[in-house]
This record gives sequence, C-alpha cells and structure tokens, in this order.
Amino acid sequence: MADVKYSKAIERLDEIISLIESDEIDVDELSVKVKEAVNLVKLCKAKIDKAELEVKQVVEEFAKESKET
Repeated sequence: MADVKYSKAIERLDEIISLIESDEIDVDELSVKVKEAVNLVKLCKAKIDKAELEVKQVVEEFAKESKET
C-alpha cells in the first residue's frame, strides 16, 4: 500500500466513510473497512510528514544559499 498516491488514499477514505455512514455495511465488513481506513490514515500521515521534511530541507537550503550570495 506504500505506493498508493496521497490523492488516491484520500479518495478511498472518502469511499469508506460514505459506506460506513450509509448504514448498509455488514458488521464483519465494517471491521475490515475500519482497518483499511486506519492504514490509509497512517499512509497519508507518513506522506505529509515526508513532504513537510522535504519542504523544510529545501527552504533551509535556499536560506543557506541566500546568505552565501
């Protein structure tokens, strides 16, 4: 699941939420969907954390280069 794009993960989370809110989901299927949703949330958080770190590094590098010129 690590190769799932952020936008696709969010889209899938929306689908799961809609399914759960529809009250048309079987209890057995509910636990599976909740587990999938938790994994998707973890994936999204990891992607956000990674992007935040990368942006911070770029900004720091830019600031460093700006001081040198």
